[in-house]
Amino acid sequence: MMCAVPDRLAFLGLGIMGSRMAANLRRAGCELTVWNRTKATAEAFAAEHGATVADTPAEAAAVSDVVITMVVDGDQVEHVLLGSDGVATRARPGLLCIDCSTIGPTATRKIAVALEHHGVHLLDAPVTGSSPKAQDGTLTIMAGGSEEDFERARPVLEAMGSLIVHAGPLGHGQMVKLINNSVAAINATVVGEALLVAKRAGVDLDVLTQVVASGSGASAMLELKSRPMRSHDYTTLFKLEHMLKDVRLCLEEGQAAGAPFPTAGYAREILTAGLGRGHGDDDFAALIEVLEGLAGTKL
Repeated sequence: MMCAVPDRLAFLGLGIMGSRMAANLRRAGCELTVWNRTKATAEAFAAEHGATVADTPAEAAAVSDVVITMVVDGDQVEHVLLGSDGVATRARPGLLCIDCSTIGPTATRKIAVALEHHGVHLLDAPVTGSSPKAQDGTLTIMAGGSEEDFERARPVLEAMGSLIVHAGPLGHGQMVKLINNSVAAINATVVGEALLVAKRAGVDLDVLTQVVASGSGASAMLELKSRPMRSHDYTTLFKLEHMLKDVRLCLEEGQAAGAPFPTAGYAREILTAGLGRGHGDDDFAALIEVLEGLAGTKL
């Protein structure tokens, strides 16, 4: 299959999600220049999938029309795009940056203003689906930005996701993502608490999950996290520390807007305790460790 994207692409950030997303662009036939903070990671990706490795984000930008970033937080996005060796230092006017990181609307808009001075456009396009959907190219991608930038980015996004949504102006993709992840964190917390109530009451957990999954209490988190919680398998699909960051950002934005989100506040505290227990790099299913401590019961 030939890549439908006419532009030259760069992909910056080859972690759990980024490496899989970039691999889907290669499978679609797109030519890629890649960069990663740890160069060996970029070299390994290039050896496996075929790509040109850049020494700096600036070098990647110099040979690209579209740059995709997938890093951890707002500070990293700002460094990659606006730092001394950042994209903006060698970007040609008209370059489109597609940021698939989750950094919140405030940071996104601040970075966009700085990029405008270099003639560079920004589209925020955070993703949801964790590593399995990044692997098979079925992510949900919610984009914020101008209609023109969204349409230019659409073929790139469609190579990485199955549901592509224009959420509205710049920053709205970020806000939708933060709310989505906060709901996921709340649901995962509720699933863990429900399992522990059932355990203490002597209920068969297989029966409980079967019934809840077929009724009004069903959720993606029940389907995805109940088994890892019960087996204490925290193989990382989405890091607990990253989920904590997203919930924290959502609460900050909600506070600024005057909208309370108390259940998200509770989930933040459970995730914070999980981080304190050393589970930051584990999948956020590890929040069950905190809930088990509160209940005095192991699943």
